[in-house]
Amino acid sequence: MSTDLNWFKSSYSGDQQGACVEVAATPHTIHVRDSKDVTVPSLTLSPTAWDAFVSAV
Repeated sequence: MSTDLNWFKSSYSGDQQGACVEVAATPHTIHVRDSKDVTVPSLTLSPTAWDAFVSAV
């Protein structure tokens, strides 16, 4: 389950009343979640999909 992952906050997330994006990486998956409600399942991406997303934004 993704609760056992080592989550970190995006460097672009500020102190906007808890509005943060958190990411946890493993060798085969990248997990993304909204820190306001960590009970909601995280978005899980392949490293290739994550790279494409980061390159696009």
